[in-house]
Amino acid sequence: MCNRAERGDTMKVLNLFGAKLGARFNEGPLEIHPKGPGSVVRMQDGERVLEQMTWGFPVSLKGKNGQPLKPKPVNNARFDKLGTFWKRWADFPDHRCLIPTARFAEAVGEKGRMTETWLSVKDQPIFAWAGLWSNSEEWGSVFTGVMTSACSELSHIHDRSPVIVDPADWDFWLQAPLEELYRFDHPYPAERMSVEATDKPWFRPKGTEAGPRLL
Repeated sequence: MCNRAERGDTMKVLNLFGAKLGARFNEGPLEIHPKGPGSVVRMQDGERVLEQMTWGFPVSLKGKNGQPLKPKPVNNARFDKLGTFWKRWADFPDHRCLIPTARFAEAVGEKGRMTETWLSVKDQPIFAWAGLWSNSEEWGSVFTGVMTSACSELSHIHDRSPVIVDPADWDFWLQAPLEELYRFDHPYPAERMSVEATDKPWFRPKGTEAGPRLL
């Protein structure tokens, strides 16, 4: 599942999505990680707004002795569970969003020696990743990215992939009934994707995060 991505440059996102800045927006890092800040586009009063939220719905677990543990971020939502676990949000258009994304990364290779492989859309320098959002007691406003099966040509990287929504379908994702969203539950074509394999270790020492990449 995807747990590393880059959002697009704020001004370019606003122009591309025809959105305005929402009340909840502070400029954050371009590279996003679970439990860190990211940006989403959602509908508010009939307009698209760009807001900053925490990546990952908080899920509280218990320890061996029943003691409460710190919540962990669930940053991906499986499409095949939108009608069950995620239905309490997916069933309501007000809780759907688009995640402006320049590229996303997957860990590839042997355990302990995994490296970053980045994927992007060739003809969309900033694309829309289908998402859900909500307000939480733990972290305030949060979002999660919806995942589907990866195409066979790219399944060696990961068997799941973000649900990429083309511009013509943005409003459909944000407004259509849940039962009509299953048209998006399919792999994105490999020929439209760009793959950049790197030798950069997936696990980085603290303080060595990648610098800004404006798209």
